[in-house]
Parts: sequence; structure tokens; C-alpha cells
Amino acid sequence: MGFYTAIDISASGMSAERLAMDVIANNIANANTTLTPQGGAFKRQLVVFAQKPDATTKSIGSDPFNPFHTSNPGQAGVEVLGITQDQSPDRLVFDPGNPQADARGYVHYPNVQVVKEMVDMMAASRAYQANVAAIKETRLMNSAEIGLLS
Repeated sequence: MGFYTAIDISASGMSAERLAMDVIANNIANANTTLTPQGGAFKRQLVVFAQKPDATTKSIGSDPFNPFHTSNPGQAGVEVLGITQDQSPDRLVFDPGNPQADARGYVHYPNVQVVKEMVDMMAASRAYQANVAAIKETRLMNSAEIGLLS
């Protein structure tokens, strides 16, 4: 793995985790939004991540001298496939006097749990910090290697 490849992988992780933190912040901001422009309560949003394929490496079975090649196909970082809505049910609160109440007297609140969002935010923040640390270590190793060559 080259110097720039390692940094690119960590940078893609940082970018993905930053987007995750933005989506989590949006979920927290809308934790009490009972009516959206689309109608109904706000739905919690989730970021879907996937490994980014690396076009420079071979895939499984592509080595004619080793047809049983079982290592992972080339992957270089993280990509965001999209942002989806959590399909869990709304939180129902009985409040018949509320103008947003349905026929049974329940108000549909978002399926956002602020405590869970904060835990997810801490996990995303730590993953971001881990990628920053990986970039710093890559730079240190590269500097040490250059020092040895000169």
C-alpha cells in the first residue's frame, strides 16, 4: 500500500463519518418535528456505508496461477451509498387536545431517540479521530522512511 493510498483511505473514512455526524445532528434537531413538508412526522435518517472498490487491484479468482485465491478483493476506503429513512414506527403520545392529533387522539412524534443519536454521534466522532490518527501515523512513517533513504 502506498503513502497516498493510505491517506486516501483514511480521508474517505473521515468524509463518510463527517456526513454521518451531519445526519445525526439533523436527526437530533428534528426530534420533535411532528409535521414535515412531505406530511407526517420526521423520520430518522441513516447513512449507508460500503467499501469503495479499488480499480488497481485484482479481484478474487483473477489470478490464473492461483484459482483458489481467497484474499479480499481490492478495496480502497469507504463510500456513502446513500441516506435512508429508518422505517421503525413513530413514537405515539396521547394528546387529544393537540391540533396534530389523529382521530384516536395520538400525536405522531419522530422515531428519533436522542440518547441513541448521541451514542451514534460519539461513535462517529471517534471513528473520525481514528482516521486523523491514521493519517498522522502514515505521515510519520513516510517521514522516517525518507530519512532512512537520504
